[in-house]
Amino acid sequence: MPAGINIPNYDDIRQTEGFKNVSLGNVLSASYGSKSEKPVSFLKPEDQEMYKDLQGKAFEVQVGIHELLGHGSGKIFNLEEKSTFESTVNPLTGQPVTGPFYGPGATWDTTFGNMASSYEECRAESCGLYLCLEADALAAFGHSAGSADGGPVDITYINWLHMARAGFLGLEFYTPETGSWRQAHMQARYVILRVLLEAGAGLCELRRTTGADGKPDVQVVVDRSLVQTVGKKAIGDFLVKLQVHKTLGDVAAGGAMYSEYSKVPEEMLELRKIVMARKEPRKLMVQPHLCLGSDGGVELKAFEGTTAGLIESFVARFPAQDEELLELYRSEKASHVY
Repeated sequence: MPAGINIPNYDDIRQTEGFKNVSLGNVLSASYGSKSEKPVSFLKPEDQEMYKDLQGKAFEVQVGIHELLGHGSGKIFNLEEKSTFESTVNPLTGQPVTGPFYGPGATWDTTFGNMASSYEECRAESCGLYLCLEADALAAFGHSAGSADGGPVDITYINWLHMARAGFLGLEFYTPETGSWRQAHMQARYVILRVLLEAGAGLCELRRTTGADGKPDVQVVVDRSLVQTVGKKAIGDFLVKLQVHKTLGDVAAGGAMYSEYSKVPEEMLELRKIVMARKEPRKLMVQPHLCLGSDGGVELKAFEGTTAGLIESFVARFPAQDEELLELYRSEKASHVY
């Protein structure tokens, strides 16, 4: 880990009142808690069980690093402070930095414009991938970094696999007709997928296959044995480029690089058709309702996980006229002394 970074113990963080009230764990449990018998799309059979078991925990590590050390890091060089960094060496050139730097009033968003959001999400996601290889980072989330074969531990492998799959699924959010992306995070993950594919050596592959239904399918494959070598170097080098261009305010070089990785060539457009053909219905999170039964006891009323069930849930919890609330109002009004 970089010197000077002190990561608090995750168990301590969990005990804070804010974390208890708004817990990322609640969201992850809802998203990844249930283990369906249905295979996860675009994964090899041998990855299915481990992926279902660890995707929630892996994503928790990814999000934690993404937010705290991804968005929480990254120096910006402002022109008026040039004297404090003019001797800094640009790691991409080996020479002292030459700008263009951020002028008076300029910010990251105003400089990089429409690209800023996705570019920044990509930088944070890359931090998550790179640092989840570090023992200290895993330990902060309560995970061991030990591995008998010297390769990445299961949770790190699943995090990398999850990111590669997310990048592939991200093709859904690309509009071929306009050549544009509709979602910043999905574009960022697709860019990372392109970086992993570009690394070569068999680190990451999109294997065309035929599904059990006889229709075209794809398997997203990450070679676990190459994650800590080929993978780490690829993401590390890419992360340096992302950060240098951001730090210097170099929208010309940074924008050109990011736009190139964001392109969806013809072969990817063909694979996008498979993504769209196998798109699953959006998951619905339907709230149950606690109410008083006819015997005065508390009852839990559940609803089907369908659009109709979602509407029924809202109607039950937010009726046009809430008799219990009205009765409380009448009771308090009667006892109020004016």
